[in-house]
Amino acid sequence: MTQLRKRMLEELQRRDYSQSTARIYLHVISDFAKHFRRSPDTLGPEQIRQYQLHLFHRKLSPYTIRQHTAALRFFYFKTLHRNFRAEYIPFPKFRKRLPTILSPEEVARLIDSASNLFHRTLIMTLYSTAMRRASLPWAEAPDPSRAPVTDSNFAQGADLRPTRPTRHQVPRLRPVRFFRTTSPGTGPFRPR
Repeated sequence: MTQLRKRMLEELQRRDYSQSTARIYLHVISDFAKHFRRSPDTLGPEQIRQYQLHLFHRKLSPYTIRQHTAALRFFYFKTLHRNFRAEYIPFPKFRKRLPTILSPEEVARLIDSASNLFHRTLIMTLYSTAMRRASLPWAEAPDPSRAPVTDSNFAQGADLRPTRPTRHQVPRLRPVRFFRTTSPGTGPFRPR
């Protein structure tokens, strides 16, 4: 391990960056150095500009280029303590894509396409709570006839999302007995 790499890794650890972020940042700096066949501490703003153009010519996504830019900024500003202006390493602009919103008819068709009551309940739970599919195994199943519940466990960040089923979903959920029979902390969707 080179002295520069070790120093950058220490700075990443000192600031409590995740291991995956540290691995990506180190890879980006290594790629940057290989591109110019020189040590990255000998390169400056002009080479960074050329490298960003190179990334655009490779047709990488704006998100990937932002990741490379963040790694370069960290390396030059936090590790090497260079004092050139941040505008020399701009973040590329990228459009935030809006999610596809289903019409009520499409939602009804999706729910009705379930092969059994359990799958129907899963689809309705996912849709009514705006939960991601990966969060479903950790969800606890509340009684559908209880008062509205707001749970931050389903949300990303500090968002609170209502978890009570809509008035159209309650009649379909009433036959599901496992809502009332499971004890707290043992959701019916937990992986075995």
